[in-house]
Amino acid sequence: MRYVQLRAFHYVAICGGFSRAAEELFLTQPAISDQVRKLEDEYDILLFNRHKKQVTLTPEGEKLLDITRRLFDNESQARDLLSESRAERAGNLHITADSALHVLQVLAAFRQKYPSVAVTVSAGNTETVVESLLSYTADIGVLGDTPPDRDFVTIPLNATPIAAFVAVGHPLAQRTSLGFGDLSSLPLVMRENGSKTRKKFEEAAAAQGFTYTPAITAEGREAVREIVASGAGVGFVSAAEFGTDPRLVLIPLEGGAEMIMEETLICLRERRSSKLVSAFFEIAEQMGR
Repeated sequence: MRYVQLRAFHYVAICGGFSRAAEELFLTQPAISDQVRKLEDEYDILLFNRHKKQVTLTPEGEKLLDITRRLFDNESQARDLLSESRAERAGNLHITADSALHVLQVLAAFRQKYPSVAVTVSAGNTETVVESLLSYTADIGVLGDTPPDRDFVTIPLNATPIAAFVAVGHPLAQRTSLGFGDLSSLPLVMRENGSKTRKKFEEAAAAQGFTYTPAITAEGREAVREIVASGAGVGFVSAAEFGTDPRLVLIPLEGGAEMIMEETLICLRERRSSKLVSAFFEIAEQMGR
């Protein structure tokens, strides 16, 4: 019994005929017929009833088909496993994030498990992340505003309140908390208009009857961080994005529960089953649990 004989039998059985099996296997019909005939002759068994142009399985053929279904299903699974292993050994994963801090732990665990995969991380706002995913220049995105689109799959990463931060030598550095009223007479350093952090902060302040004009407006988190570190004013950031910086002190805001920043991992639904995307998401889900 040879593999090619079992394969010929299997495809004739599932395709319902010798001609269709030959087309499926890119072989000639005589070649398929010859392989099946040799299998039947070798074991002195009839696997197909041949009535003119109709081909049906005999009881013995039915039993053999049950076996070959399992055989070729296992072969398919083995092929998928080997292909997955190859992709994980030498693949490329592109991530666009509104803040890479939210995904650092997941990224570290992914790199430990798949050290040969080249990972590229680029920065961008919500609009940039979505555009990168839709244009296939990014495999995975990290963002706070989840687009209401069925084309995407998301999983939560974290949810933390917005807090204030100042330089270590700032007069407020010893404060355990700040209220909206405390900020009225202080120089504030804020992100550009369109920043989700700024929008949530201003909405929560307005609900309490406070509005502010920033002393300095800076584009991007890093610019705000450097300006605040110089002692120029008070900045605002979600607790998860603060990280560790010996130059800065994080101060909780009263009413911070109303200013929760949520970050999610996102990819196109059609890319969710991609080997590397799936592996990254699975690690994120395991760490979330």
